[in-house]
Amino acid sequence: MSCSCLDRRDLGLLLLRAGTGGVLAAHGCQKLFGWFGGHGLEGTGAFMESIGYVPGKLNALVAGLAEAGGGALLALGLATPAAGSAAAGAMAGAAAVHAPNGFFSQGGGYEYPAFLGLTAAALAVTGPGRYSVDHAVGHALNRGWMVPAALAGTAVGVVLTLGARAKNVRESAASEE
Repeated sequence: MSCSCLDRRDLGLLLLRAGTGGVLAAHGCQKLFGWFGGHGLEGTGAFMESIGYVPGKLNALVAGLAEAGGGALLALGLATPAAGSAAAGAMAGAAAVHAPNGFFSQGGGYEYPAFLGLTAAALAVTGPGRYSVDHAVGHALNRGWMVPAALAGTAVGVVLTLGARAKNVRESAASEE
């Protein structure tokens, strides 16, 4: 393969990482700090509690850190397996909330968080490319074994979190009847 093809691929990964990471980081900052029209930890925590993520403030903190931290690290191309996995996990939680509204985002569906999560997971698997901090530091935080470990750890966390949320939603619906 010629060098120009590698350069194009690496440039494409940089653009994908910067765009996806920037969007995720902004969403996380809404949750954590109330920036960009967000509600900060208090408001986001209250909302999260109302939709079954109990305790709300802790779940808001974890989601905000996964989005802001994972997004920033993805944009930099640093610790790419962990960053992409964390961001994908946060988006799985968001997609679960929107799933009852169908697929398309204009109807409140899960299209947007699913796409962000899939992109973050794909970057975790693919790696950051040459134009990244991971490449500059010899891929110390981007080893092959880290990809399945990060994805598996995130999957366990997502299953446990979504299971707890489903239980909370069922109990809340039963108490309202």
